[in-house]
Amino acid sequence: MMPNTPNNPARLDLRPFAGKPPAVRPTRPNFSCGPTAKHPGWTGDFLAAAPLGRSHRAADVLAVVQTCLAKMRALLALPDDYRLAIVPGSNTGAVEMAMWSLLGARGVDVLGWEAFGHDWVHNVLDQLRVEDRRAFSVDYGDFPDLSQLDDERDLVFTWNGTASGVRVTDADWINPDRTGLTIVDATSAVFAMPVPIDRLDVVTFSWQKSLGGEGAHGIIILSPKAAHRLQTYTPPWPMPKLFRMTAHGMLNEPLFAGHLINTPSMMCVADAVDALDWAEDIGGLTELIARTNRNSQVVATWLSQRNDVGYLARDSATASPTSICLMPQADWFTSQTEATRRQLANGIVSLLASEKAAYDIISYPKAPPGLRIWGGPTVETSDMQALMPWLDWGLAAAEAFATRQAKIA
Repeated sequence: MMPNTPNNPARLDLRPFAGKPPAVRPTRPNFSCGPTAKHPGWTGDFLAAAPLGRSHRAADVLAVVQTCLAKMRALLALPDDYRLAIVPGSNTGAVEMAMWSLLGARGVDVLGWEAFGHDWVHNVLDQLRVEDRRAFSVDYGDFPDLSQLDDERDLVFTWNGTASGVRVTDADWINPDRTGLTIVDATSAVFAMPVPIDRLDVVTFSWQKSLGGEGAHGIIILSPKAAHRLQTYTPPWPMPKLFRMTAHGMLNEPLFAGHLINTPSMMCVADAVDALDWAEDIGGLTELIARTNRNSQVVATWLSQRNDVGYLARDSATASPTSICLMPQADWFTSQTEATRRQLANGIVSLLASEKAAYDIISYPKAPPGLRIWGGPTVETSDMQALMPWLDWGLAAAEAFATRQAKIA
């Protein structure tokens, strides 16, 4: 048996406790929260014409990078004076680039309600050690009290908590005239839910989320106010090369024209262009959001028919439509130790994966034990509908196992 740790809990074999499986499987059982499912119809045929094994500085290869940027700009309807760049390190690299480059000029508030938000709290408090900083952290499933924030201070937060399934529901609380910068990790929100980029100063994401792209590359969007901060403020700490968006006090404009800081994977860029073409073809951002909402509604309807499973989000109004985090709420699950709850959740996940009904739907390792299902736009609603009976089946098997164990005890 494998060692029992939070990241590698002992697996339970629930098959002896499972009844007859559902007849219909999802056509594409890929429900990972990142990298996410490829878009419907993806074949990879476009790679035959991709400029692989080439320098990204060559004019015709650079043109492919610029095409990718232009398509993202158009799909998001970015304001003309906002800058957009591909940067290293996926969304994590983009967020850290923003924090290391921009914070410290004034007080900063940072919000944490899940793994990545807590990481940004750690960066501000323990790594950058910004002198005037305030952290507002809450447990998984909760949401911070936004009334505590100050418009004079910079603000760092996640739009959608990928690891907790708790999201910001609107931007009404963000003053468009606030003097501090608003730095937003929006990696599992952009292209899947409304994100008012024109009211934000820094927005980061990766195309491995809502576009179903390959990993490693991040995207950073800067408002004119953020660009001004870059050119008028020098942080007190050393700046790694991968984070540098300025040179000699001037903005690195070539970066925002496709001349990247380090070598990109042109295979990944070509894949992103293919996904952007698909998004254009189906109706753009409006349809991407609609597809996500249809998927999340399938889960909401399923939950309304059960009283023993719920969102990890304590307020269902904040429940994410992309990273859908679920927890059994019946006594057979909640009465167990955390280690046993994690084993039961992993048992369900392993059972469904063995049947090729769902892959990678375990909760984030640092989150409470449960299930996490990606419902973003690259998932077909018919597949989400087909998944629900399999969740019933897996939960029933876990309950049967837990009930048997309780009788033995």
